[in-house]
Amino acid sequence: MTTTTTQDLGQLRVLVVDDEADIRRGLERLAASAGAQVQAAENGQAALAVLDRWGADVVLTDLMMPRMSGAELLTEVKKRSPDTEVAILTGFGTVQSAVQCLQAGAAHFLTKPFDNDGVVQLVERLGRQVLARRLSAGSPDASLLAQDVRMKPVLDLIARVAASSASVLIEGESGTGKELVARAIHRQSDVADRPFLAVNAAALPDTLLESELFGHERGSFTGADRARDGIFVEARGGTVFLDEVASMSPSFQGKLLRVLQERVVRRLGGTTDRAVEFRLLAATNRDLEARIESGEFREDLFYRLGVVRLFVPALRDRPDDVPLLANHFLRRSASTTLGKDAATPRLSPEALVTLQQHRWPGNVRELENAIQRAVIVCTGDVIEPWHLGLQGNGWRGSSAGGEAAEDMDYARSKQRVVEEFQRQFVHRALENARGNISRAADTCGMTRAALQRIMRQLGIEREDYR
Repeated sequence: MTTTTTQDLGQLRVLVVDDEADIRRGLERLAASAGAQVQAAENGQAALAVLDRWGADVVLTDLMMPRMSGAELLTEVKKRSPDTEVAILTGFGTVQSAVQCLQAGAAHFLTKPFDNDGVVQLVERLGRQVLARRLSAGSPDASLLAQDVRMKPVLDLIARVAASSASVLIEGESGTGKELVARAIHRQSDVADRPFLAVNAAALPDTLLESELFGHERGSFTGADRARDGIFVEARGGTVFLDEVASMSPSFQGKLLRVLQERVVRRLGGTTDRAVEFRLLAATNRDLEARIESGEFREDLFYRLGVVRLFVPALRDRPDDVPLLANHFLRRSASTTLGKDAATPRLSPEALVTLQQHRWPGNVRELENAIQRAVIVCTGDVIEPWHLGLQGNGWRGSSAGGEAAEDMDYARSKQRVVEEFQRQFVHRALENARGNISRAADTCGMTRAALQRIMRQLGIEREDYR
């Protein structure tokens, strides 16, 4: 594994958000001391403007701010830039709200007054995760992990379309791995040695999207202090991946159509055309045909983008991929979070059942977040269902038979609820006591023999907590 040093964090972009100027300046200095590039904003709206203009790999935001809270900012950041890591800063009295933010996708939270070294270490840790993920995604060895039979047609079609230069429209719910599919097509193509350049159309307003793709002349808009080529030129015969194309305005759709038809671009503010060569892959989580019906998307552009259409199934429709992906994320998260020499915790059988029974509305991205959370909160060697923090996972999610409540009588239902309560209660006691049964029994208010009897009934081994 590649180790990310402080010097490597020079590529990292950190956005600090706090309405108190002194705290904001302090956080700026601490993030900068980790080697990162830093920008700051005094409120949520200003932060979103910076995110749209500059992007950010990590956001450090106060929870309690006027007009837009840190929780609301978290939601907006994740909509615009799902891979951006968000850490919440909170006072003691709002810890419960911060925990809710973790469940909504925040990477961590710190309580005020926070330790300066703790902030630096947090920036370094999140930075290592972001850069390792970026390295993994861009690596020629990075692969699309799939073993479920429902993914076989997808893998077969990837292999077939990779050999052509046809435009491909990749469709599927948010978080299903559409960009990984695009990268797999590029890796198997004849232009794999040329650039793969990705742009999220939903993350940029028209002017910045046009600048990003077409380039701009100096002075063409505020902040354009020099001319630059756009991604279509920089691709140099490689692949351009345009994500969330449904969010493009009708005006921009017309400009993109011209590029696809004529294979020329004109810089923003420019007067001359320039020939370009690239292979376009596009993705959407929306029904473009419905948007054509409503007049929101151009039909001629739709056919240009989707010479070949490839649909990626939702994670709930390919359950056999869940253990494979979970263990992959577990190894990667443990390496980046705990360090390459630390032991990787294992998923308990109950945790695996919980993962396979969950509906995964957030798809693969939600699974990755659940595993990352589990690695952070688990203090032992075994990840249990409650470490995953999945919404809607009660006693039924970990029942061995997977029976629905309406299929069981009252006595059996009650027994399973009690067993699940016992399992979680004993687990937490043993985890806090690091496997010392006498100490765990004492904190639970029961005898050592009573605790051991429950452990035998539930098949819990104290060695898992040492």
